[in-house]
Amino acid sequence: MTALAEVPVTADLIRLSDPDITPAELAAVERVLRTPNLAAGAVTEAFEEAFAAYLGRRYAVAVASGTLGLLMALRAHGIGPGQEVILSPYGFRETQHAVSLSGARPVFADIDYWAGTLAPDKVAVRITPDTRAIVAANTNGHPAAWAGLRDLANRHGLVLIEDSTEAIGSRYQGALVGTFGDTAVFDFSQPGALCCGEGGMVVTDDVDVAMALRRQCRHRLAERTSVVVGGTPPYQAALSDLASALGLAQLRRLDEILEKRRGVQHLYFKYLQSFEGIKDPYVGPDVTEVNWFLYQVHLGTRFSRSSRDAIVDDLRLAEVEAAAFGQPLHLQRHYFDLGYRRGDYFVTEKVADRAIALPFHTHLSEDQIAHIVETMKDASVNVGAGAAIY
Repeated sequence: MTALAEVPVTADLIRLSDPDITPAELAAVERVLRTPNLAAGAVTEAFEEAFAAYLGRRYAVAVASGTLGLLMALRAHGIGPGQEVILSPYGFRETQHAVSLSGARPVFADIDYWAGTLAPDKVAVRITPDTRAIVAANTNGHPAAWAGLRDLANRHGLVLIEDSTEAIGSRYQGALVGTFGDTAVFDFSQPGALCCGEGGMVVTDDVDVAMALRRQCRHRLAERTSVVVGGTPPYQAALSDLASALGLAQLRRLDEILEKRRGVQHLYFKYLQSFEGIKDPYVGPDVTEVNWFLYQVHLGTRFSRSSRDAIVDDLRLAEVEAAAFGQPLHLQRHYFDLGYRRGDYFVTEKVADRAIALPFHTHLSEDQIAHIVETMKDASVNVGAGAAIY
């Protein structure tokens, strides 16, 4: 996840994320606390079944994080050293690190400027005989271009993995995110709409992949003498009943939570209309619905990366916990050592240098949103930037 500078915690601080917790979640957690089992058990299995049913997928495996989920998904599909995986260098959660952790080589492809998601035409030119999979993300809640990506995967015989760690409830051509990949991965840590502290879910319709995921996730006591199960060392990455109780209660309220977040989105849109220096969140033509992960705004090209950082600093001084949306992976040290350099992915760098993540959760009031936008306007004047040029 993108690192945030230390923000002094005061009663007036407007947080980037604040989970929507009600008495239903508190009661669900208390029920588990009153049982003799807090580890992964019946509640975790109920959460898996409910999540699979929500998406209409055959199998769901609860895991400790989205990154571990993606790592296990890659391994379940037989992907590892000597193979290449095409993915985007852009995102907030940075679950893409799982590709390196698997031993495969990450091969980056640039994003669509408006959607922020992997561009199929950029993927096509990166495919080689060593390419084994495409990992495409629903970045910041916006669905990727799944029709084009599926066509590429089918034509080249590639595994298509859906990274939905920043999206839940969004729809592409009427279908929910999480239904497009051969396997899809979710994350339930902040600042997502469905939050159970830490955790994630991997979904698939392939029974062999599901079995491989379960063997990697954990070995139950009764399975430890099994020759078949024992052939796969586990990560011991199961989700506890305690976290699953919270996640299951949130899943049951998901429509309500998303509706409240859309109300906050509309307030932001209302107040940002008079701000010429930013680009509102974009919705692609094949996208039926977007439920944003964070409220992300893009500054025009007259803003530099340093002026973006100055605006974020001014917001923090005004007790608003904002952040640069992401640091492109290809500019981070590990990928520098793999040969990537600034200038390799022009669109990603252009977007990342000017993207700001603003607080986005159900507890924001209209007065707070007005304060956030007014502070941004004042800060943009302070850095001397003019009108937007995209």
